[in-house]
Amino acid sequence: MARLFGTDGVRGRANGDITAELAVELSVGAAHVLGTLGAFGGTKPRAIVARDPRPSGDFLSAAVCAGLASAGVDVLDAGVLPTPGLAHLVQSTSADLGVMISASHNPAPDNGIKFFARGGTKLPDEVEDAIEARLGEEWDRPQGTSVGTITPYEGAVETYVEHLVSTLDRPLDGLTVVADCANGAACETGPLALRRAGATVHVIGDRSDDGLINDGVGSTHLGPLQEAVRVHGADVGVAFDGDADRCLAVDADGEVIDGDQIMGILALALKERGKLHDDTLVVTVMSNLGLKLAMREHGIVLGQTGVGDRYVLEEMNLGGYSIGGEQSGHVIIAEHATTGDGELTALHLLQRMAETGRTARELADVMTRLPQALINVKNVDKARATIDHEVLDAVAAAEQQLGETGRVLLRPSGTEPVVRVMVEAPTDEVATEVAERLASVVSARVGL
Repeated sequence: MARLFGTDGVRGRANGDITAELAVELSVGAAHVLGTLGAFGGTKPRAIVARDPRPSGDFLSAAVCAGLASAGVDVLDAGVLPTPGLAHLVQSTSADLGVMISASHNPAPDNGIKFFARGGTKLPDEVEDAIEARLGEEWDRPQGTSVGTITPYEGAVETYVEHLVSTLDRPLDGLTVVADCANGAACETGPLALRRAGATVHVIGDRSDDGLINDGVGSTHLGPLQEAVRVHGADVGVAFDGDADRCLAVDADGEVIDGDQIMGILALALKERGKLHDDTLVVTVMSNLGLKLAMREHGIVLGQTGVGDRYVLEEMNLGGYSIGGEQSGHVIIAEHATTGDGELTALHLLQRMAETGRTARELADVMTRLPQALINVKNVDKARATIDHEVLDAVAAAEQQLGETGRVLLRPSGTEPVVRVMVEAPTDEVATEVAERLASVVSARVGL
């Protein structure tokens, strides 16, 4: 039986894969497992629940709150809030757990459920497996005053925005930014934080009430942001995804600045301040080889993990590292956050522009990205893709062809039913040719 949890919680089609019944069961299981781990001292545990604005969030959030309360957990319902906002509230209030209802960058019909432990950290695999193992089991149900309560979390947005702005060392006066909020959870907090920090802000993708989350806008659709930056003559544009744990940027000419470049910029800033622990930046296997080469020139080492910002965070915690993240725009700044935070990332990117007087493009040129081709191969058996001998032989042949001038990465997605084939090479043509060849082998060998 396939594992229910993926790389970032449980995710799928709302009211199909992700039902109200499943939300209740998962919440009860989480209450039992995290309650056992959390030494509540005889008092009822406390949970904070938040969601992004996709339509299915209403009934799934209600189901999660009901499941937690039925298991004896007092619930604070924060309503619509970015995922990192929830993580911050769990940490700052010493709540025993948090639950985020979101499918992140996925389209509006999808939704997901992800849990945070005390301290605002995502769960390790073994804890997720323990929650999954509790599904459907018999349990002693509390009654009377032993059941939990459900209360609105007043001031959640203000608390989170105050935290974001407090992390800056200087105002962002004089900078003009376009913020694309992906019609998602950042629609209120993102522009508010940027303006309060001193920037002049133009906003797109702010239709959070229309059920259009991630629909042609946000970090997975940068075209509207590129155009808006040019129209407004802005210094930079920043794009969040549906739950605002990602940030990508575009420069004044509309050229994309990806997560690797942003991490390089912020890592160098931390090193200048003497705050880059062990001169190490933690990234995933998806980061561009160009980032490694550029950081090496500045005496910065790259630690590498599997895909998923929680794996990055685990490595950061093990080594006490200061910053890490993903090419997709998840960036974790350990001094200020326990998970990827798109709005925090945007603020610190703009702060770097303000303190250096350099443009976003000048900062991004710290690294030269090797041409990269990424193909998502659909309708395949993900489990077989990494063990089929002909697929593995094709990957080995491609790696031999590229040598030290590139690399190949083939991996099953943890959030979508696809196998990702990624190739980096000296030229776009070589990267595309090799990626298409490998994708054809994958499709032919393990296609459904």
